[in-house]
Amino acid sequence: MQLRNCLLAATILAAVLPLSANAQPITGLYIAGGIGYNLLGDTTGTVDKLPGRSSPPLAPSEPVTINFKGGFGGVGSVGYGVGNGVRLEAEFSYRSNAQSGSKGIAATQTANSTTITPTTTSNGTETKYGVMANVLYDIPVGVRWVVPYVGGGFGYQLANWSKINVSTAGVDYGNQQTTVTPSGTIGQIAYQAIIGASFPIEAVPGLSATAEYRFMGLAGNRNYSAAGTTQYISNSYTTNQTKVHVSSDTNHSFMVGFRYAFNPDGASYATPAAPSSFTPLGASAPIPAPMAASRTYLVFFDFDRSDLTPRARDIVAEAVRGSASVPHTRIDVAGNTDSSGDPAYNQRLSLARAQAVAAEMGRWGVPRSIIDIHGYGDSRPLVPTSPGAREPQNRRVEIVYR
Repeated sequence: MQLRNCLLAATILAAVLPLSANAQPITGLYIAGGIGYNLLGDTTGTVDKLPGRSSPPLAPSEPVTINFKGGFGGVGSVGYGVGNGVRLEAEFSYRSNAQSGSKGIAATQTANSTTITPTTTSNGTETKYGVMANVLYDIPVGVRWVVPYVGGGFGYQLANWSKINVSTAGVDYGNQQTTVTPSGTIGQIAYQAIIGASFPIEAVPGLSATAEYRFMGLAGNRNYSAAGTTQYISNSYTTNQTKVHVSSDTNHSFMVGFRYAFNPDGASYATPAAPSSFTPLGASAPIPAPMAASRTYLVFFDFDRSDLTPRARDIVAEAVRGSASVPHTRIDVAGNTDSSGDPAYNQRLSLARAQAVAAEMGRWGVPRSIIDIHGYGDSRPLVPTSPGAREPQNRRVEIVYR
């Protein structure tokens, strides 16, 4: 049933991928979720043996391996894109795997003409759930229909064992086989690595389909208490409390899902105005501007990018320093693109560029309350071009002091 659900999710993802069109930069708040197939690695550890005839001290702990079937995994997260491809996430995750069997140090042991085979009863379940804090990076690859990403995180997971059966084969005290049923919920520090890709869906701006692989492990050991029930070879044995000591827990999860990015400034697009007369390659020279602008600076961008180059950061710093000598009450930060690409995508890209410049100005101490951020897409070219042309001087943000 769980595998069938995962295949259904993969089918849905394959259906929506043809709708993908333009990769969109993530800035500001977003939410995401995914479901998929989780593989829980063999769990290794030790189990305390029960006393034998005449109740001698406990024998040394015996190594065991507990096997699990593939199961369900799901995640939900709230994140924030801080710019330059970096995203921060708070995630809740859930994973569940049924037991497929357990094996002691030997599959079969023989003593005193009695053969003992470890039980492989498998009606238990490990359920894991908790929170993680992730840092992810969107990798620019120069195409618009896909954005690969990598990341990692740390957090806290609760691992619950229910009806887990652990069997050992022991011959130390009268041909005794021990089966115990550990249970309980134990929390541990967790870590994970993430590799994935997002596929923007043009029909719904801000929505992307996602596909990813996650590796998660728990740090340290866990000790589950268990009621030991001897499978009697004779009537000389009793039941006793014992423990199962777990020393490994790793998960491999393959998930598909969706992510929706909110654009806090998406409703504040300004009506495009006619372009001013600028010096084409002047990066920082003050020039006259309409509407009583006191000074204008130009910040240029690489193709299909919204992150600031070192030269762009220098220009922003110069603009902030120069503002001290210019009387002003407002600062217009207007993003623009060239005419290559889809107009709707260019609109979002121009706004992302303006937001990146405004964030850099804020880092230099400019109050956000006096900055007006606008995205004009490709509607205000500095250099007139034919449709679809890549023009470096049109990929810019204008900083205008008013």
